[in-house]
Amino acid sequence: MGKAMRMRALLGSVGLMLATLAADVLAASEIRSVRLWRAPDNTRLVFDLSGPVQHSVFTLAAPNRIVIDVSGAQLSTKLDQLSLGNTPITGIRSAQRSASDLRLVLDLSAMVTPKSFTLAPNQQYGHRLVVDLFDQESAAPSAPQAPQVAQTPASATAPVQVAGVPGASTTLPPVAGGNRDIVIAIDAGHGGEDPGALGPGRKLYEKNVTLAIAKELQRQINGQKGFRGELVRTGDYFIPLRKRTEIARKKGADLFVSIHADAAPRAAAFGASVYALSDRGATSETARWLADAENQSDLIGGAGSVSLDDKDRVLAGVLLDLSMTATLSSSLNVGQKVLSQMGGITPLHKRRVEQAGFMVLKSPDIPSILVETGFISNPNEANKLSTVAHQQALARSITTGVRQFFEQNPPPGTYIAQLRDQGKIAMGPREHVVSSGESLALIAQRYQVSLSALRSANALRSDVIKVGQTLSIPATALAAQP
Repeated sequence: MGKAMRMRALLGSVGLMLATLAADVLAASEIRSVRLWRAPDNTRLVFDLSGPVQHSVFTLAAPNRIVIDVSGAQLSTKLDQLSLGNTPITGIRSAQRSASDLRLVLDLSAMVTPKSFTLAPNQQYGHRLVVDLFDQESAAPSAPQAPQVAQTPASATAPVQVAGVPGASTTLPPVAGGNRDIVIAIDAGHGGEDPGALGPGRKLYEKNVTLAIAKELQRQINGQKGFRGELVRTGDYFIPLRKRTEIARKKGADLFVSIHADAAPRAAAFGASVYALSDRGATSETARWLADAENQSDLIGGAGSVSLDDKDRVLAGVLLDLSMTATLSSSLNVGQKVLSQMGGITPLHKRRVEQAGFMVLKSPDIPSILVETGFISNPNEANKLSTVAHQQALARSITTGVRQFFEQNPPPGTYIAQLRDQGKIAMGPREHVVSSGESLALIAQRYQVSLSALRSANALRSDVIKVGQTLSIPATALAAQP
């Protein structure tokens, strides 16, 4: 081969390499921004991408660091603008190993356990790479515990404990003569990279409104002797929906209250609502739409599902259904009281408790309600929701409804139950909201009252009752209650 031909071949090869390199550069996705949130037990990094990527994550010691290799990506944002305070990350470095291979190195002050995954685009975000860094003291698996056996009778205020089934109560049986606080778990909806619904002009985030109301609700509940409010989310970070009920259970919650301020397809939609769980479908189209929107928040955060795995599914299903029936009745009852109080300070979307399949309400042993404080998509309601005065009024109405419910239905071993036993709280008639699968005979048996007395107290001509119907439990039966 002549010299000229060899030169042309060499130039052709170089040209082909340059063309391939250029194609790789064009095909590479961009990391356009990086977001960081600190939660009590983990740190989350979210890399916003222009397209899909492949990645791997591994740890190195001496010094501690995390290495993230991203194939098919280039960095087009600055990393030194992230606020790393109160996180185990002391610095972030990057190196473009090739035109489409990026390496990111996280320098650490302490070793962490990493978990990473990618997320496809949704209505709010494009492609994302999520890296969670779990603090090692919280990431270590806890030793298995012996199954708890229920020591108290099943009732609307003493939920069934399900041995060996996820979601079973882990609180200790009530101590005779005890005077513990009634614990209210307050869940501020959304958080972190999940802003929730956006107000007009996209300047008001649901996650900020719900946290403000939740903190005010905690303050007011803590001002009631015999009650204690516990925040599920204390700052701006994401918690998967099922994890929220786990946190409530660990805090020994007697009631779970999830605060939201959602959007609706129509900007004209207005009014506050209260929801309880429905395992047989939503009670209205709005309830169904809101449940779908809320349940999708786990897709934003990338949480996985939870299964019963090695448990006997038939037995687990029966036990959970028995527990859920009692818990749902309490949820409907407290929900109606909260809704009635809210109607005094803001318009209501519906005047009865709605039911929908909200994942955050699916706790078999804790009565749970979801409070929609208003539609943030409505300009007038968005303006009110952003004011401290309205947030305080909403919290006050929720506090009053919750207090009314527990004064009528105090859990055994609590300070409020002690006051009831001493006659320091009015012994007025107790209310029961009928849930699916209940009969008048079962309700009479639960409250230890005769069928005839129950019919008489509610002017019933037959034993036919309807789901959602509120029944008065005769005051004469209250002395027999624990």
